[in-house]
Amino acid sequence: MILLQIIAGGLLLGAVYALFSAGLSLIWGMMNVINFAHGEFVMIGMYVAFLVVTALNGGPVAFAPAAAAFLFLLGVVVYFGLIRHIIRGPMIAQILSTFGLALLLRYVTFWLFSANFRTLPDNLIPGTVDLGGVLLGMPQLVAGGAAFVLTIGAHLLLTRTALGSRLLAVAEDRSAAMLMGIRPDRMQALAWGLSAAGAGIAGALIATFYPFSPGVGETFALTAFVVVALGGFGSIPGALVAGLLIGVIQSLSAYAFGPVYKDVVVYALFVAILWVRPQGLMGKLV
Repeated sequence: MILLQIIAGGLLLGAVYALFSAGLSLIWGMMNVINFAHGEFVMIGMYVAFLVVTALNGGPVAFAPAAAAFLFLLGVVVYFGLIRHIIRGPMIAQILSTFGLALLLRYVTFWLFSANFRTLPDNLIPGTVDLGGVLLGMPQLVAGGAAFVLTIGAHLLLTRTALGSRLLAVAEDRSAAMLMGIRPDRMQALAWGLSAAGAGIAGALIATFYPFSPGVGETFALTAFVVVALGGFGSIPGALVAGLLIGVIQSLSAYAFGPVYKDVVVYALFVAILWVRPQGLMGKLV
């Protein structure tokens, strides 16, 4: 029963990993841009939740949409203010620009909130759920369930809607998309907005059970890169599978070897899988 509880907890955490990693995968699939500030988007979502709770006495119904809206706007601003100008430049310019953006967001947050760790009140999503002897905290259950549904929703948006078809058309051939009347700048800005919004929602959900400070974005960025590379760059289903897998492996490793070694096991397995399948679990070999 303990093993089932550990696996269930890992799946819920992995679903949240998948949600914020799906946005990173979307940006890579559309523009071949690696966003090193993606972890900071997650971190900002946590602080938006904190502000909504402490300043407005809002709950999850308020802070999750607030995080999504704020981060969507931030993603669009980042695209028009930075990414549009460097997207056709050398890869090193893209890397250094998004890395610099990550540092800017991190240290502005340090300036505004200090380096102290923050937490949300325990009574925001109180209680536990007993699923046949498997006890799951409501914050983790809500976060994991919402993240899973939203990740599936993102995949359906891309594959089953006209908007998704336009986004994929720009990703496939920007010039051909323009000939079809699609405005690539608008679609790419939308992709950045959606990517950041997903990270913001994930951050707000994680904040209900995870202490945070301005430096926490670095940890989430590393996790997102592992998830995306393992699942396959550009594949949202791959991000979902990889996120769930990493969540379970982390939980089992923490139980078997101690929390200090959980990431060691994950990264060792990550390297081993990419050694055999460099395109990731569900990526295409170029």
